[in-house]
Amino acid sequence: MSHAIAQQAAHDLGAASWIREMFEQGRRLKAEFGADQVFDFSLGNPNATPPAAFFDALQAVAAERAAPLHRYMPNAGFDEARAAVARFLSGQYRTEIEPSAVILTSGAAGGMNVALRAICNPGDEVIVLAPYFPEYRFYAQQAGGQMVLVQTDAEFQPDLPAIEAALTERTRAIIVNSPNNPSGAVYTEEKCRALGALLARHDRPERPLYLLCDDPYRRIIYDLAWCPTPVPHYARTVIISSYSKDVSIAGERLGYIAVPPRVPERTLLLGALTMLNRTLGFVNAAAFMQRVITRCADALCDVSFYRQNRDLLCGALQEYGYALTMPQGALYAFPKTPIADDVAFVEALLRHRVLAVPGRGFGRPGHIRLSFCTDRHTLEGGLPGLKAALEDVRR
Repeated sequence: MSHAIAQQAAHDLGAASWIREMFEQGRRLKAEFGADQVFDFSLGNPNATPPAAFFDALQAVAAERAAPLHRYMPNAGFDEARAAVARFLSGQYRTEIEPSAVILTSGAAGGMNVALRAICNPGDEVIVLAPYFPEYRFYAQQAGGQMVLVQTDAEFQPDLPAIEAALTERTRAIIVNSPNNPSGAVYTEEKCRALGALLARHDRPERPLYLLCDDPYRRIIYDLAWCPTPVPHYARTVIISSYSKDVSIAGERLGYIAVPPRVPERTLLLGALTMLNRTLGFVNAAAFMQRVITRCADALCDVSFYRQNRDLLCGALQEYGYALTMPQGALYAFPKTPIADDVAFVEALLRHRVLAVPGRGFGRPGHIRLSFCTDRHTLEGGLPGLKAALEDVRR
């Protein structure tokens, strides 16, 4: 083993190999056949056009010529930006969120790392529901914790008995991501309420149990007017999100943490979160983008663009014979593979120049993740390959 990097970093490089492997496969295929002949469904890069309100705000802020606007700021963010985000969140979660309870972060990823470091002691356990965003494992480890994987049910809804069975004296947090990456599942109001009741039974002042809502897809929904949330149903809940998906500005890295008013010892928690936002190296969200979002905190990209893509892809998958739970939100379809070995099926797709990610990379073997936040050429061009690969393995 090389000694050039830390052992944990070397281990994590291997564990994160699925997305990297598909990227490299895509590069090879594009070099051989041409980029327009390779159909990449592996990337979750939001591609809807940001709303006009965002571009108007961008232009207005760029025209400002006040030097103090580009200097250091409080580590939780500009007061006016926090106030704008707080107003937006109060409507979204139907509960009053004060500006002082909002911390602006470097994306939701930065917010999740800050939150886990604030609450985890060495050896603490963090429950994650599969299928899950793979980087949760690394975030938990970097906070000194250990990820505990709990499977959801056949419809990707929380399995409450399984969650309760996984709770131990070392459980410190559970991460909930709804709408979910990669399944597109939206947890029902009934499940959100029951999860809150379950956690309340196990929460103790001497052993706090946090619910971390990872919510960047919250407004990317297709069949519902409002996304259910466990926030009203459990006091010790922290909201972590970003504007990456709903405004379609992932590259701007503007995220936030919000601590609702019922969270016990909230002042202490907010102090820790603010300090860690600085000392973990994120420092704060970029000043320019904070000023932009102050002007358009409730802006939303054209979700109908994603709905059309979802309907085209998922309609075709069902027509071809894939077993699929229709995604109600987020940017992905997560069909079952027609053979048990999802990696082997991904290889079958590669022979038709279609890139997908095996479900085992998300903790749920026997599935593939297909991103529909892609251009129409990729979407339509990849459908024949998805059909042909299914027919290949059924012969």
